[in-house]
Amino acid sequence: MKNFKRFGALALGALLLSGCTASTLPPKPQTNPAMMPGAGETAPTGPVSPESAAAHSYYAQVQQALLSQGLLRTDGGGADTPFTDRMLAETFIQIALRDEYVPGTGGQVASGNASNLRRWAAPVRVSLRFGASVSAEMQAADSVRVADYIARLSRVSGHSIRLDDSNPNFFLYIVSEGERRALGPTMQATMPGLGAADIAGITQMPQSTYCAVLAQSRGKSGVYTRAFAVVRAEHPDLLRLSCIHEEVAQGLGLPNDSPRARPSIFNDDEEFALLTRMDEAMLRILYNPALRPGMTEAEARPIVFDLAARILGGAS
Repeated sequence: MKNFKRFGALALGALLLSGCTASTLPPKPQTNPAMMPGAGETAPTGPVSPESAAAHSYYAQVQQALLSQGLLRTDGGGADTPFTDRMLAETFIQIALRDEYVPGTGGQVASGNASNLRRWAAPVRVSLRFGASVSAEMQAADSVRVADYIARLSRVSGHSIRLDDSNPNFFLYIVSEGERRALGPTMQATMPGLGAADIAGITQMPQSTYCAVLAQSRGKSGVYTRAFAVVRAEHPDLLRLSCIHEEVAQGLGLPNDSPRARPSIFNDDEEFALLTRMDEAMLRILYNPALRPGMTEAEARPIVFDLAARILGGAS
């Protein structure tokens, strides 16, 4: 990982907080039209605050820096990224049964602690919502992208996941700087029981955090009941889509990152922007009925290895 670092799960009692952060940042942004999204990019229109305009410039630089290093791949992995069933199983355990961050007196602190398996039991009903500043063009493009991705996640996992604005339990917001900072009352209404620190994790998200998701579970059951994801509208298209891919997948129960995960979006190195074939395999494992929410690593490990061997045909 060079310029861009995601962080995975922060277990806050019944909560999971994840997102993407930067470790080595580009220079401070200049409000320069030349640095705005280029040809083929969609961007918010209407009244744009200087703060939001500067964010456009900054994140355009971030994306360009990553692409110039050969990162943010969209091919899902190929001949250069082989993996065996054993690698898949060990990666799954790191991603699904570890917490990257835990609560600390000063906020989020690195963990790596073992955690129980978490996933949804009820159908996941995703509501995609845009800030008023987001252009009709971006809304149309992102709506298609999200619908396609949600359908893919449902098909791969075998779990019911669909866009549904009538009775949603997973909220995905694409908003500008000012709109994100005003999300507190909305978060309190949609995610009962959130504390002030949880809300501040979204509304006061620093520049180095690119997107985030909060998920609630029922007590210690490991069963997710609600989730709330936020993606910055100022991101250029690929960076924005990358955030959508990771945050929604993390909100399904793959909360951690691991340097072993390749090809995967759950890796701090940012080699891959979009869900990969390994990530798909991990979702198949996660939602297999042989596993159940709340399982410990010791309980899940032999089942995970068996499932991985089945999926890959025993390519150990």
